Amino acid sequence: MTDQDNQEPEVISADEQVEDKGTGTGLVLPEHALPDKLYLIPVSNRPFFPAQVQPLVFNSQEWEETLQRVAQSPHKVVGLSYAAGITGADHEVSPEDFPEMGCTVKIHNILAEGDQIQFIALGMQRFRIKQWLRKRPPYLVQVEYPDNIENDTDEIKAYALALIQAIKELIPLNPLYSEELKNYLNRFSPKDPSPLADFAAAITTARGQELQEVLETLSVQRRMEKVLILIRKEQEVARLQGEINAEVNRKISKHQREFFLKEQLKIIQKELGISKDDRTAEIEAFEKRIAELDIPETPLKKINDEMKKLSILEMGSPEYAVCRNFLDWATSVPWGRYSEDIFDLAHARKVLNSDHDGLEDVKDRIIEFLAVGAYKQEISGTIMLLAGPPGVGKTSIGRSVARALGRKFYRFSLGGMRDEAEIKGHRRTYIGAMPGKLVQALKEVDVANPVIMLDEIDKIGASYRGDPASAMLEVLDPEQNSEFLDHYLDMRIDLSKVLFISTANQLDTIPGPLLDRMDVIRLSGYITEEKMAIAKNHLWPKLLKQSGLKKSQIRFSDATLKAVIEGYAREAGVRHLEKLLQKIIRKVVVQLLEGSKESHSVTIRNLSDYLGAPYFRKEKRIEGIGVVTGLAWTAMGGATLPVEASLIHHQRAGFKLTGKLGDVMKESAEIAYSFVSSQAEKLGIPEAYFDKAFIHLHVPEGATPKDGPSAGITMATALLSLATNTKPAPIAMTGELTLTGKVLAVGGVREKVIAAKRQGIHTLIIPEECRRDYDELPDYIRKGMTIHFASIFEDVCKAALPVKTSPVKKTIRKTARKKPATKP
Repeated sequence: MTDQDNQEPEVISADEQVEDKGTGTGLVLPEHALPDKLYLIPVSNRPFFPAQVQPLVFNSQEWEETLQRVAQSPHKVVGLSYAAGITGADHEVSPEDFPEMGCTVKIHNILAEGDQIQFIALGMQRFRIKQWLRKRPPYLVQVEYPDNIENDTDEIKAYALALIQAIKELIPLNPLYSEELKNYLNRFSPKDPSPLADFAAAITTARGQELQEVLETLSVQRRMEKVLILIRKEQEVARLQGEINAEVNRKISKHQREFFLKEQLKIIQKELGISKDDRTAEIEAFEKRIAELDIPETPLKKINDEMKKLSILEMGSPEYAVCRNFLDWATSVPWGRYSEDIFDLAHARKVLNSDHDGLEDVKDRIIEFLAVGAYKQEISGTIMLLAGPPGVGKTSIGRSVARALGRKFYRFSLGGMRDEAEIKGHRRTYIGAMPGKLVQALKEVDVANPVIMLDEIDKIGASYRGDPASAMLEVLDPEQNSEFLDHYLDMRIDLSKVLFISTANQLDTIPGPLLDRMDVIRLSGYITEEKMAIAKNHLWPKLLKQSGLKKSQIRFSDATLKAVIEGYAREAGVRHLEKLLQKIIRKVVVQLLEGSKESHSVTIRNLSDYLGAPYFRKEKRIEGIGVVTGLAWTAMGGATLPVEASLIHHQRAGFKLTGKLGDVMKESAEIAYSFVSSQAEKLGIPEAYFDKAFIHLHVPEGATPKDGPSAGITMATALLSLATNTKPAPIAMTGELTLTGKVLAVGGVREKVIAAKRQGIHTLIIPEECRRDYDELPDYIRKGMTIHFASIFEDVCKAALPVKTSPVKKTIRKTARKKPATKP
C-alpha cells in the first residue's frame, strides 16, 4: 500500500464530483450525474443491478462511517460490489475480494436501529474500478462508467419480446413476481432492452456468480441471452414448486374438507336430535354393554361410579382418557356370559383320536376328567398340567380338549415372564397401565368359560418386578380363583369356570406350592410305531397341503419313513421329524421345477441325497466285564446310559469317577462302592480285592452333564461284575441303592422303558416299588418286554449276572429284608 493509499481523501466538492459528460455546458441529465470517485460497500449474497430497487441492511459498526460520508455528499451515491468471499461480520475484506464491475446505487431513507443500518437502494448504473484510493474502510475507488453495447436491431427486439414473454409466464407460477413486474413497468419502457435484461436477472434466484457474469456483460444481446437461460431455469423451479404446493394443498384441503363436513354433520344431527356428542355416545355405548351383561353388584357399583365421573369430566383432560379406558376394559369383561359345553364322551374321544395318534393313557385321563364334568354337568375344579419332552403334542392336546368341549381357546406363553403385572395387571397410577393377561384373554374370547392354555409354566422367571409364579397361585387354586383380583380393574373376577391347562417340559423348576395345585399328566416320548402313525396320518398330509404338492407327485414308502425315524429322528417328540419331512419336500419341489419328471420317489437308497448321512447308526451295545447299561430320564425323554468299571492297578486302593457327573450321581457311585466293598465276602468277591484295587468308574459321554438318583444298582452291578470277573447279561436297569442293599423306587419309568425299547433292549430290571408304574403302561409299550422287579440287590444279581455269582448267603437277604419292601 502506497502513501497515497493511506492518506485520507480530500473533501470533494459537488462541482468536482459532477462532470460534464460531453456537452461542455455543465448541464447533464440526472442519471448521468455520477461521481468518478465512489465509496464501496461489499454485498455477499448476490450482485445489485441498475434496474433494481430494494431495502438493504448493513452492520453499523463496519459501515456507519462510509454511509455517513455518502449521506453528507450532494449526490448520495455509493458503489455496491459483490464479494463472494465474505463469510461473516468479522471477515476482513481486502481489495482482492472485490470484482472489477459493480453497481452504483442512490440511497434513500437511512435508518439506524441498534447495531444495524437500513436504507432503500436505487440501482443506477454499472461502474468499473480504475484505481483504489483507499484500501481499508471506508473504501474509496476511482471509477469509470462503461457504456452498454447496444444496437437497434430486430434481433435485440426479438430477445426483448422473448424476455417479456418469459417474465409473463413466470408470474402465474409465482405471484411474488407480479409486484416486481408492476414496479418495473411503471419505471421503464419495454422498448428499453438494457434495463429489461437487468430487471429480469434481478428477479431470478440464480447463484451470485451467475448474476455477476450478467452484470459484467456489456453487450445487451449477450446479456439477454444469459438472462433468458436464467429465466427458463426459474420457470422450471417455480413450476416444480407449484406442483409440490398443489399436491400438499390438495391433501390438506381434503382433510380439512372432511373435518369441516364431519363437524357440520355433527351439529346438524345434534340440532335435529338424531345424534349426540362424543361423550354422550360413549356413555350410551357403555350403558348398552352393561345391559347385555350380568355384572355382580360390587363391580356394577364401581362401574356406575366411574360412569358418573365420566359424565362430568372435560373431554380434553387426562383424567377423562383414564376413566374412559377403565370403563372400556371393565365393560369388555364377559360378566356372566358362558358358552354351552358339549358333554358327549363319544364326540370327545373321536376328536382326541383324530388329532393324535398314541398317547392312549393321556387320552383316557382326559376322558375321565370330561366324564366327571359330564356327570355333574359342570367342568371346574381341576387344573391339568401336561408334562413331557418338547414335540410330543402338549399344546395340541389343549386345543383338542377345547374343541371336544366346544369352548373358545386362548393360549399365552409364560416362558421368560418376569413381571407379575403380566398376570395381575398394572395399577392405575401411571400412564400405560393395562389389565393382566387373564382379563385380556377373557375380552378376546368374549366368554367367561374358555380353555386357557398356560404354556411353558416351568420357565417362569423372577426379577425385581415381582414373582409371576407366586401370582399364579391365586389363578390356579380352585378355592381362590372364583375371586381373582386384577390390579387394574380392582374388581373381583370369577375364573372358576375357566378350564386351565398348563404345559411344562420338566417339573423340577416349578415351585412346590404351584405344582401342588395342578393335576400332573405325563406325556412320554413316542416309539417308532407311534411316530410312523403320526407322520402318515398328520404330518405328511399337512406338509403336502402347505407345499401345494399332490400325493402322486412324491412317493414315500413306510420303509423309507421308518429309516428317517430310526436314522435321523430318535428324539422323544416329532418336531424334528416334521422338519426332516419338510426338507425332503423342499428338495423334491426343486427337482420338479428343474427336471422333466412329474413325480419323484424317495427310497432308502437315495434318502441320504435328501437328508445327508444318518445322525444315528445301529450301534453295537457296549458289552464286557464291568459294563452295565443303565436307564436315565431327561427333559427330552428317556435315554440309555452305559456304566463302565475298570481295574487300573493293584498297587493301592482307590476309586475314581469320570463322566461329568452331578452331585447326586457321585453320591450314588460312592454308595455303590461302599456297599459292594463292605459285602465283598457275601457277594463272592475274592478276599482283600478292594484293599489293593484302584478302580475307575466312567459314564460316557464325558462332555454331557449327568445327574439324578437312578443309577445306584447300575454302578453296583458294574463294580460286582468287575470284581468277580463276570460278564453281565444283555439287560438294562434302573434303581437307587442303599448301604443296606435295598433297591429304592425311581421316576420316569415310562420314558425309560420306551428308551430301552427304542435301543432294542427288551429285558429290564426295575425296582419292585415301581411295579405299579409299569403296570399302568399301555399294552403296546409292554409288549415284548421282560421285566425283573428287584427289592434288594440280590434280585439284581440273579437277573443280571450268571448263576455262579448269584448264590448269596442267606444272611444278606436277612440283613437287607429286615424291613420288607412294600408291594402295591
